[in-house]
Amino acid sequence: MWPSPRISVLLIVAVACSYRGAVDNPASYLLCGTPRTGSTFLCGLLSSTGLAGNPESYFREPDLTTWARRLGMPTLGHDPFDYQDFAARVRHVGSTPNGVFAARIMWGSLQHMIAGLAPERLGSTDLDVLFDTFGPLNIVHIRRDNVIAQAVSWARAEQTGYWQAGDSSQTKPVLDLDQVDSLVHTINDHNAAWISWFHEQGAHPYVVTYEELVADPGQTVEGILAHLNLVPLPGWRPSPPHTKQADAVNLDWIRRYLAEREDLPPPYQQPRSRPQTASSLSWRLSGLA
Repeated sequence: MWPSPRISVLLIVAVACSYRGAVDNPASYLLCGTPRTGSTFLCGLLSSTGLAGNPESYFREPDLTTWARRLGMPTLGHDPFDYQDFAARVRHVGSTPNGVFAARIMWGSLQHMIAGLAPERLGSTDLDVLFDTFGPLNIVHIRRDNVIAQAVSWARAEQTGYWQAGDSSQTKPVLDLDQVDSLVHTINDHNAAWISWFHEQGAHPYVVTYEELVADPGQTVEGILAHLNLVPLPGWRPSPPHTKQADAVNLDWIRRYLAEREDLPPPYQQPRSRPQTASSLSWRLSGLA
């Protein structure tokens, strides 16, 4: 078993670790977050570097059978395969040639993943289990300052079934104030749960926000790579397969929601773990994807 970790975690606000080319001890990372924080956009950017692993939601429960089939495992029913074998195959496909492994994990999937990796663990922390499976890990927590914009984006995706490029919209979205309210609280709860988990596990995440990512994707990725002791390959430019989805519908929903709920108290914006910047103070109408 690996020793108790002294982990440096990148929060995407993100947490990550990678190395250029072949290294003696390449570090891996988990990208931790909640839906509609730009994590798919970021995953595409990180993968495009050819150095920072191939982060995907390999352990999302509804997608386990699909991933198992892609990895050549027999599938019959729910979780019909050996989870340890599945994790070993994920580690292979989620790694770049330099040995850096990456995966994306949402709060709602974390405990199911830990239970699958170590169903009878005794005295092991979550990070012990993750280290035993994937080797030394860093963490990237991606989050979004504008929680209302995040909840609106999430509500719209749930209604239409359109989560990312390639999906087809199944229905016309209609603003549901109660649905947005519920998702605001879910986001706040999951963000708080991540922060508590980092503290309990002794993790120190590196934070990147959606707002920073959208404002300057290249600089955001280069900052993560620098933290991981990686240098972008010559000629690399940010060219993700996914693009920002926000449009006038999102902006209209946000304005209508604020008009209806302006008499209600926060928390509609999560407290930051570092001083606010000037750009973050304009959160109410920024970051509209």
